[in-house]
Order: sequence, then structure tokens, then C-alpha cells
Amino acid sequence: MNDLIPVEYQNQRILTTEQLAEVYETESRRITENFQRNQDHFILGKHYYLLQGEQLREFKSKYAESVLPVNKFASQFYLWTERGANRHCKILDTDKAWEQFDNLEETYFNTKGMLNLPKSLPEALRLAADMAEKNEKLLLENNIKNQIICELQPKATYYDLILQSKSALSVSQIAKDYGMSATKMNILLHDLKIQYKQGKTWLLYQPHAGMGYTVSKTHPYIDSNGDPDSSLRT
Repeated sequence: MNDLIPVEYQNQRILTTEQLAEVYETESRRITENFQRNQDHFILGKHYYLLQGEQLREFKSKYAESVLPVNKFASQFYLWTERGANRHCKILDTDKAWEQFDNLEETYFNTKGMLNLPKSLPEALRLAADMAEKNEKLLLENNIKNQIICELQPKATYYDLILQSKSALSVSQIAKDYGMSATKMNILLHDLKIQYKQGKTWLLYQPHAGMGYTVSKTHPYIDSNGDPDSSLRT
């Protein structure tokens, strides 16, 4: 039971015919024959899924890196839900089948609170990349918040001398006064250890963040994937 490869389809845990036969200690052929003789008692989408065409190709591709036995030449493939496994248990009606179905209910099909672990190397790599991107985004958001907080709590001296003015200039405007581009000035400020770049955002190093040199605001927008995001304007 513990050796079963977790398989999911339509956001639920399912079993292949081979897995079901292995658990119930019978032959795959018998599972198929029992289904064919009692097909009226099985409902598509409730007790089983029938994969064909593009759905089957996607399923084969998803589990290509696992040791899940999937015949690459098969033109159709059956997947059994928990209710479908229960129907097969009733049809077999053996002590072993009933015992194993109880185990399936308590372990394999009981996914509450379980981690959704990757089932193949490509899936694991995608998960790692998604987590890294999410962590990077959270770190950037945290650093942006810290910079804005520091700007709202400058030292009194700088507040009196500088922030009493309500005007602020963009980097492009300041750079123009010095006869250079905003890109060149940003690089110069980086070389002088005043700011650093995280992703596409320039942030002040901590010693300068609370000195009242800058005023920053976050700008919300929708990214290319249609998800809400924000950028910092300093």
C-alpha cells in the first residue's frame, strides 16, 4: 500500500487499473472484465475517467518520468476514483478486497492536510522555480515596504532641512542636470554603494534608506499574465 505511486486527475486522487488490481491482489484482466459486465453500475466522472486523445497524451506526458505503468501505445486508459474502487471491491467481494479498500480510505484517498508533492522531475523543477519566484517577489515587496517606512521616519535634522520641501525630482530630471541619462546615474549611484537593484527595482542600501533623500510610492499594475503586481517609483 505504501508503495503506491500517488496519481491525481481532475484535482482528486485516483488509481489506474493496474494499481487497483495490485491492491486487491487480483489480475488487471479481471478488473476490466468486471467493469465490462457491470458497466451500468459505473458512472463516468463519478466512478471512473476514460482518457482518450489529447487527455491521454497529456496524462502520459505528466507521468512519463515516473515508474507508473502506462502503455505508451494504449489508445484509451481508465482511471478509478475512490467510489469506483469501492464498486470494484463490492464486485470482487473478497476479504482481501474489503481489507485493502479500508486501507485505501484511511491512507491513499485521505489527502487532507497532505503535501501536494511533485510526481516527476519536470514537475519538481517547475515547483522549485515557482517557489523561488514567489520568494523573490516577497523579498522585493518586503524591501520596498522597508524603504517607504524609512522614508516616513527620517532623522529630525534631515526632515527639517530637506523634507520641508514638498517637491521631488525623478532620477531622469536629476540626471539631465548632470548631463547624463537616468540609466547612467542609476549605475553611478550603485557604484557609490547608495542603491542596489533587485529584479527590475532600485532600492537604497540600509545606511541611506532613513536619511530623507528619497520619496517612494508603489504603482499597481497588471502583468503580462493578467496577475496584479506593483512596482516602486522613487
